[in-house]
Amino acid sequence: MIRYLSRKVVIYLVTFFVAVTIDWAIPRFMPGDPIERLLARMQAQPGSAEILNDYYTEAFGFDVPLWQQYLNFWAALFHGDLGVSIANFPTPVSELIVGALPYTLALLVPAVLLSFWAGNKVGALAARRKTLDNTVLPASYLLTATPQMWLGIVLAWVFASTLAWFPVSGAYDFSLQPAWTLEFARSFLEHWVLPFSALFLVAFGGWAIGMRNMIIYELEADYSNYLASLGAPSRLVRRYAYRNALLPQITGLALALGAVVAGALVVEIVFSYPGLGTLTLNAIQNRDYFLIQGVFLFLITGVLIANFVIDIAYVFIDPRTRVGMQGGP
Repeated sequence: MIRYLSRKVVIYLVTFFVAVTIDWAIPRFMPGDPIERLLARMQAQPGSAEILNDYYTEAFGFDVPLWQQYLNFWAALFHGDLGVSIANFPTPVSELIVGALPYTLALLVPAVLLSFWAGNKVGALAARRKTLDNTVLPASYLLTATPQMWLGIVLAWVFASTLAWFPVSGAYDFSLQPAWTLEFARSFLEHWVLPFSALFLVAFGGWAIGMRNMIIYELEADYSNYLASLGAPSRLVRRYAYRNALLPQITGLALALGAVVAGALVVEIVFSYPGLGTLTLNAIQNRDYFLIQGVFLFLITGVLIANFVIDIAYVFIDPRTRVGMQGGP
């Protein structure tokens, strides 16, 4: 177990180092000068523009070579400093991320967990019931092939613009302020339904197809036929089949987390939802290096931690993993 965990920790640390290095480099290869864009937004006069340019260049650490900027980045990161936002100077990047994070988590966590649970349950039922299979399978293929962004646009057009059942944008009514009140909670849920549905439905289709195919395979496996020949109840056979079919789905969950997070960011932009997606879009538009790398640093860390947790959980879920760790056949 210690050897297994040690190997996983090393792999994730190397992955973290490479991913964060790429995260640091990408904004700096973007076209455009963030300082010039900041001065343009400030409408600085020609006489003061040069002075302000020198001041901000030094303040943001752009007056040193790239290799030194890279080392300064890691030194600040080890001290928990993500830097100061260029577009929102002098607001710290961490403060902006903390403000947007609850909205993203409110979409992402329920969409991932509920779609995984519901998709596997419905897929398992569809594998055993032909009528349900004829309905679920085509719908699931359609959903899983649909980009979250496009589905979000369709949902906004149908249920917000045409039927006016839900708001079209934002996370709550603009006349309200975030507070622990019933009125705010109701407004938040009304704005939450459509972006959540776009994420949930696409992921649901993928999990349903995967589980349906795995259940069919497991029910035709030798151990299922052997149990049936021994007179085991069909419910017991299906229970073993479901448990075995769930293992590849858990592996797929770890692999799909990155795509789900990316889809959530795009859906937030469609609905002008004030989460990390909208924050990232604003950062890119303003060439805000530190905010871009701060948001993606948080996403990289979150996805790696989630994958690590799934890897550890897999050891306890799948007995074959424990046997392999003990050097068994």
